[in-house]
Amino acid sequence: MSTHSHNGANQAGTVIAIVADIMAFILGLWILMYLLDANRANDLVQFVHDAAAWLAGWSHDLFTFDEAWARVVAGYGLAAIVYLFVGHAIANRMHRR
Repeated sequence: MSTHSHNGANQAGTVIAIVADIMAFILGLWILMYLLDANRANDLVQFVHDAAAWLAGWSHDLFTFDEAWARVVAGYGLAAIVYLFVGHAIANRMHRR
């Protein structure tokens, strides 16, 4: 394998890991904002909520805990963990090539 294609795989793996980290950060930030009762009328809070809702669309309200905070932590937290795990697994696999 040439050095050029090896560097390309490493760069792609790094980009994938960074994207996964950013996605997990947004989800974690929303969980924190929710738990701290951030002002939902604030533009930054609304942006983070909208981005997190989109990222966690598949896991939002997956769990039916009685407490709303538990549903947010479990649903958005699961999405963050999955993105980190899958993103870093793909990145590590690309780095080994």
